[in-house]
Amino acid sequence: MMSTFRAVIRAIRGPFLVLTPVCIFLGASTVVAAGGQLDLQRLLLALAGALLAHISVNTLNEYEDFRSGLDLATRRTPFSGGSGALPARPQALNAVFATGVFSLTASLLIGVYFAWLLGHKLVPLGLLGALLIVNYTGWINRSALLCLVAPGVGFGLLMVAGTSFVLTGHYSQLPWIAGLVPCFLVSNLLLLNQYPDIDADRAAGRRHLPIAHGIATGNVVYGLLALAAAATILYGIVAHHFPLLSLIALLPFPLAVFALRGAITHGGEIGLHPRYLGANVALALLAPALLGIALIYG
Repeated sequence: MMSTFRAVIRAIRGPFLVLTPVCIFLGASTVVAAGGQLDLQRLLLALAGALLAHISVNTLNEYEDFRSGLDLATRRTPFSGGSGALPARPQALNAVFATGVFSLTASLLIGVYFAWLLGHKLVPLGLLGALLIVNYTGWINRSALLCLVAPGVGFGLLMVAGTSFVLTGHYSQLPWIAGLVPCFLVSNLLLLNQYPDIDADRAAGRRHLPIAHGIATGNVVYGLLALAAAATILYGIVAHHFPLLSLIALLPFPLAVFALRGAITHGGEIGLHPRYLGANVALALLAPALLGIALIYG
């Protein structure tokens, strides 16, 4: 029993969940920047729903990857290749699947509550989020474009704008603009993490961007998305959506240059040099967090 429990905990991939509170924080910061008041109960419930959705993505992905045999073919790194929970404990397969289904159901119930409380305008975001979760491993991973944009849309746009909506009861422009920053960076996060698994993913029928168009194209796309995230911050400042203090959100962007250099130098072997993947993770967390701080105090 305890070994199954430990396998489920590994499959949840706790360190990866840090991204969720960062995106929720950014959404809440847009409310503060607009002069709104934070309802702590709604904020905590939104965070719980988002964390449950993230747990569902992680566990259902682990379940599908083990069933397809992909988990047995990947070379695991701290940032790619799965947690290794199910190859080490195959008996936990049903428990991991049940965790994913339970987490998704609980997240949807929280969304239903907010829709009942605030109206039907939240429903499209909730349905899109659910579709991304359910279809990510089995279908979205087979489309280079969808696989590229889905993580950024889910974490950057849906979480940031959704948090703002549940706190205010209406949509506004600021969270959509702010959400573009994690949108671009989270897509880059998943893009670079795909490099070490190209051969295994191809054998399993996946067709993400590095498989469909090659690592050189992936590097170009990575650079363009990083520039787009930085340009969004600058645009927000120039257009007076963000305060001048938001310049601090640009401080981590040299990490993108470092990560891209690693991708260019090592390509599919970047997993053997985890400092580059780690830098990419740090950028995806730090830039949105610093932007949120700037929105609150600027």
